[in-house]
Amino acid sequence: MSKIRSICVLGLGGVGSLAARLLARSGFSVTGADQSPAAQDPFTTVTAALDDEAEIARILKGHDAVLSCLPYHLNRRVAETAAQLGLFYFDLTEDVATTERIMDLAKNSKRLMAPQCGLAPGFVGIVGAHLAEQFDTIRSIKLRVGALPRHPTGLLGYSFNWSPEGVVNEYLNDCEGIEQGEHKWISPMEWLETVYVNGIGLEAFTTSGGLGTMCDTYKDRVLNLDYKTMRYPGHARLMNFFFHELLMREDRQLAGNILKNAKPPVDEDVVHIHVSAEGLQGQQLNRREYVRSYFPIEIDGQRYRAIAWTTASSVCAVIELVNSGALPDTGFLRQESINLAAFLATENGSRYKTYASTDQPSLRNTTG
Repeated sequence: MSKIRSICVLGLGGVGSLAARLLARSGFSVTGADQSPAAQDPFTTVTAALDDEAEIARILKGHDAVLSCLPYHLNRRVAETAAQLGLFYFDLTEDVATTERIMDLAKNSKRLMAPQCGLAPGFVGIVGAHLAEQFDTIRSIKLRVGALPRHPTGLLGYSFNWSPEGVVNEYLNDCEGIEQGEHKWISPMEWLETVYVNGIGLEAFTTSGGLGTMCDTYKDRVLNLDYKTMRYPGHARLMNFFFHELLMREDRQLAGNILKNAKPPVDEDVVHIHVSAEGLQGQQLNRREYVRSYFPIEIDGQRYRAIAWTTASSVCAVIELVNSGALPDTGFLRQESINLAAFLATENGSRYKTYASTDQPSLRNTTG
């Protein structure tokens, strides 16, 4: 029995517009809201000031659910409004403080509150939990994600294919982790290591938010748990110079503007995922890995970057699972509680299986 008939998507940028399109294709009645929605969107759109609380409340009334694809600092207000109206709530945030507020709201909300439904946090947490739960005793869970240009130029080897504000937030906020069984707050852009994905050498370092709620979930069950962002070699050193030696950390908005102007989005991107867990099965120590690369695909004849379709597909898969009754109606949703097989069996989650690569395939088209 359908639990969500109508859903409002707030913010129709690259990810928001695709998520709204995918939800409409999956049978939901979708309203998209943005300051300047595109005329060709295949769903109902409204023009709205999305930083206005009264405006948000007006738009959300009459819907069963809301998906916020807005900058993280606007999500708290949207979540509070959704809780007041009794709506299902979904977002893509990596911000720890915002998630803590939503967790508090969920205690009294009439409907499920589900933040962090994107790629990281989100899908990688589902994968990490799937690998970890195969062990009797868990030694480590390591989540590594890199959203990168396929053909990097310059010393940074990077392009801002998603929110510069979000990237700056991840690079400067403290990071959660578990080390030798102790919950810790770790400085960002530290614990540098080398990781290979499909033969490509990358560096990985700590960034904020990618673990979601996993530290709380696994605090008494795992010795070591951490999340790191993967970049091309040399990136961390230059970003540390930019933020700390040049003191750009003191003006995050300016820092984001400078970086986006210097490294604008590219069409040819790739998302690398390297998730691993180690532990004991009986007396045998083993390691399980999920290592995949994702490239741009076409959906209904329109080309989408890897970071856009992986993020949008993840949140839409979660919404499908809630709608079908596979996930709870109320409370707070931890991404790591979602069954990986059920996720991959959804219309939108199946893309993670269909388009997983260990090489660099030519562009393919999908109608699903």
